[in-house]
Amino acid sequence: MAQQEIPLDRERFCCSICLDLLKDPVTTGCGHSYCKSCINTHWDKGEKRGSYSCPQCRQTFTPRPVLGKNTMLADLVEELKKTGLQAAPGDHCYAGPEDVACDFCTGRKRRALKSCLNCLASYCEKHLQPHFQSDAFKKHKLVEPSEKLQENICSRHDEVMKMFCRTDQQCICYLCSVDEHKGHDTVTAAAERTERQRELGLRRQTIQQRVQDTERDVKLLQQEEEALNGSADKAVEDSEEIFTELIRLLEKRSSDVKQQIRSQQETEVSRVREFQERLEQEITELKRKDQELKQLSDTEDHNQFLHNYPSLSPLSGSTHSSIIRIRPLRNFEDVTAAVSQVRGRLLDILSETDTEILQIVSQVDVLLSQPEPETRADFLRYSQEITLDPNTANKHLLLSEGNRKVTCMFEEQSYSDHPDRFTYWLQVLSRKSLTGRCYWEVVVGGVVHVAVTYKNISRAGHSGECRFGFNDKSWLLYCDGNSYTFCYNSMDTPLSGPVSSRVGVYLDHSAGVLSFYRVSDTMTLLHRVQTTFTHPLYAGVNVYYGATAEFCKLE
Repeated sequence: MAQQEIPLDRERFCCSICLDLLKDPVTTGCGHSYCKSCINTHWDKGEKRGSYSCPQCRQTFTPRPVLGKNTMLADLVEELKKTGLQAAPGDHCYAGPEDVACDFCTGRKRRALKSCLNCLASYCEKHLQPHFQSDAFKKHKLVEPSEKLQENICSRHDEVMKMFCRTDQQCICYLCSVDEHKGHDTVTAAAERTERQRELGLRRQTIQQRVQDTERDVKLLQQEEEALNGSADKAVEDSEEIFTELIRLLEKRSSDVKQQIRSQQETEVSRVREFQERLEQEITELKRKDQELKQLSDTEDHNQFLHNYPSLSPLSGSTHSSIIRIRPLRNFEDVTAAVSQVRGRLLDILSETDTEILQIVSQVDVLLSQPEPETRADFLRYSQEITLDPNTANKHLLLSEGNRKVTCMFEEQSYSDHPDRFTYWLQVLSRKSLTGRCYWEVVVGGVVHVAVTYKNISRAGHSGECRFGFNDKSWLLYCDGNSYTFCYNSMDTPLSGPVSSRVGVYLDHSAGVLSFYRVSDTMTLLHRVQTTFTHPLYAGVNVYYGATAEFCKLE
């Protein structure tokens, strides 16, 4: 019959002083075994002269016993080491670098199971038993193991801090409340904990509500992405049908429009997905913050709770929920309409570098509103170099500096007749249209009107339909060197504030924002328009006799 192997229990071969495998084991007269160095050190430091006791059973010996090596036990320990069982399951009870160690274990310390707020000590499972078995410990408060128990002791009075001073916002002991904190608003730590716990609950409710709001916004963005894709696909299909009628003349243009739509579609979908990812990251961060608050809320130690409470970082304001505005889903439908309109103007379209079709495609912009810039550096991110179109300039306007500067002259310039030219009002338009987000600056000298207008403003004659600010197709800032006035559709709005020779204009075409600024050491908002722009816009100026206006080159 085969001999059954008897498993060795590592715990039986451990020294109860160092809690490790016995080294050079010796046995006392009572039969308990220890490392020779451990028991000798114990008797050298901890016993009264002439009396020596066993650390386990407390049997005393007089005189000090002469210890001899336990040969059989030493052989068994060596055998245990050879079997490779030194990493026995009991090792998980010992304190690691991240654990709180038992204050009562000698030698190798076990991991603490609980900490006592009354004893201000931490206990392993073995040394914790008296707190469960003895009536003397029944009123003691046991909490999760903590290495910061000493923080509960008043450094001045060496007493447990069970009070909280609301005046100084700190934990104190009872003696402090009648000493240096006398007359302050003091309550028990438990009472303050209750109040802070209520505040914590409200903060968690706020976080949870923000999570719900942000999740709702993510769904809106998903719907916007689907609308973008659907609208883009339909725009491509409709455009191809129209271009089929003029295939030989419009084959290349059809390809350009298709590519531009797809490019804009990819850009806008990418923005939606990027913004969606940011919102999902915010959800994750809010949930993490909620878990952090929950952990603090579940802290059983009042003092530890109050100690950690001030370190909570304040909730940052939500930067996403308020800036998503889903408009009626038009997106790329305007492209189809534009293609239909230009069929009758085929030759003009083919001769223009930037066609109206491509301009309208570029206007497709998901309304993930960005905050309006604040500093001049912010504005310069959207800087646009403006050059003026000689074909629109009144004949009394002299263009120079690469068509960026205009001067009003008494004598007429030698311009040829052109249907786009302003015949009466001293006005001129920019060469290129403005879409998306744009910023430009104009240096004015004398009486100058800085304007933004649709291209289809009337040109011939002296009626208000041709004059900047006197119709519903243009917006104007009147600058006379002493004051500013805003004008739209013949309605004047006087503006207050100091005057500067430099005017900044910010346009967010998709968001329907047009703002005029006084530019000096700081940016001062003069007037802001919030509307819906239906067509591309053009920059313009109306320059009185002897005055000048120059569109700046912005770095």
